[in-house]
Amino acid sequence: MNINENMHERVFEAAQAVVARFGADANVHDVYAAWFEAGLTWVHFPIGLGGLELPRSLQGVADTILASAGWPLPRIFNKNACGFVAPTLIEFAERSLVERHIRAIATGRESWCQLFSEPGAGSDLAALSTMARRAEAGWRVTGQKVWSSKAHEADWAILLARTDPDVPKHKGITYFVVDMRSAGIEVRPLRQMTGRAEFNEVFLDDVLVPECNRVGPVDEGWPIARSTLLHERMSVADRHGDKRASPIDDAITAWRASSDPKDPIARDQLAALWARAQAHRLTCDRLRGDPAMKQNEGSIAKVAGAALNQACYEFAMQMLGPAAALFGAYDPYLPEDPEFLVQERFLRSRANSIEGGTTEIQRNLIAERILGLPEEFKPDRGKSWRDAKRG
Repeated sequence: MNINENMHERVFEAAQAVVARFGADANVHDVYAAWFEAGLTWVHFPIGLGGLELPRSLQGVADTILASAGWPLPRIFNKNACGFVAPTLIEFAERSLVERHIRAIATGRESWCQLFSEPGAGSDLAALSTMARRAEAGWRVTGQKVWSSKAHEADWAILLARTDPDVPKHKGITYFVVDMRSAGIEVRPLRQMTGRAEFNEVFLDDVLVPECNRVGPVDEGWPIARSTLLHERMSVADRHGDKRASPIDDAITAWRASSDPKDPIARDQLAALWARAQAHRLTCDRLRGDPAMKQNEGSIAKVAGAALNQACYEFAMQMLGPAAALFGAYDPYLPEDPEFLVQERFLRSRANSIEGGTTEIQRNLIAERILGLPEEFKPDRGKSWRDAKRG
């Protein structure tokens, strides 16, 4: 769909009308509810489901107005749910399942996590061994997941489980939506080097998942999972699209507060980072606006974004000087300490090259699927999951 002036004006005027209704003390959920009703949460979604059925590239028009009014973007405020759960449900789930959740996702009333990775299936996600077997009321799921961000706070989860172990590992996987309050789910937080515990291991013991919570056909969940991973990688990659959560802004703030902000070497380093950040932001906007965006392009953005985020915080730590060695309380339950935000975010940025698919895996995808280099040897090609070596 080609963008014309009327489309641009339609989004611009709708966004202006929403922000004009709310003062700075308004409840964020109320703002997002109005944003959803105006079709501005995801402008390319269907009308009535948070969108206007317009080109995805117009999302930036709405986002700029919301951010300028001082509100965090929904995809930053409710990252997992808005960033990769909602797009997956819109594309693959039954309308009734979408309608059950989409408004609560858009307004931040529902938080979500992702139950994909396992102790023996991280980079090789398709090797997952969590099992789902048919039951009278749906499916019974048993297994273990790990590195599940925000699972300890989530209301719902997207889940991959094996439903046929006698076919190759990329087949026989089914995609589900799971209520995290279901009987049989146990969440154990994992402390990270920041002191926080945002990652978790999740144990599922004969958890009942109703049939209506299945997404897509039985045994055909892998293509759906790949779509989710694409959106997740873009979500991890694009940290420079919101002024209230931007690594380059943290780098600039640290430079301004440094002992010698006029140092020409530091200014040159910062200018180079700023140029990278702007190029990356524009690249992510282009990819987000491209309806033909494929997994490969998401891999490029993810690799570049992780490296950029880490470089921004390395520079910020350099600007702090000896103070960079200081840190606040090593307590996962305390709120963020403004005095030590840079130090904590520096430590957290190390995960950017792991979460959402490691940089090494992304480089393999880029090499094979974009550059056309030979595929690496896969010893389990053609074997059933049950017969393939795992771990």
